[in-house]
Amino acid sequence: MGNSIQNICKGTCPKCNKGKIFEQNGLLYKLRMPKMHVNCEVCGYKFEKEPGYFYGAMYVSYMLTVGEAIMLYFILSYVLKFADNFQIFLIISVAMIGLSFFNMRISRTIWIHLFTS
Repeated sequence: MGNSIQNICKGTCPKCNKGKIFEQNGLLYKLRMPKMHVNCEVCGYKFEKEPGYFYGAMYVSYMLTVGEAIMLYFILSYVLKFADNFQIFLIISVAMIGLSFFNMRISRTIWIHLFTS
């Protein structure tokens, strides 16, 4: 279990745990969608099993986004004592747009690891 979480965080192939799923690391600062390898460079494992395979990753991304928004709301309203709900809404909206690139990447990695035996 711990090894799987570590491989998800690293973005490595679920079969060999060595090849990278995405072509480049750390694209958050470039604000563009990361490109995936079609197959693992090490073992040849095909990441996209069929057309539309990653539609399920959207649900994982939604789960991550909701969790991040709830956590950010509690931090802003209870820890930092923001009183204005509109201000909290704007901060959460900007954060969710900024985290969308990270969420897309990690949700696809989680989805690939979920369905690999």
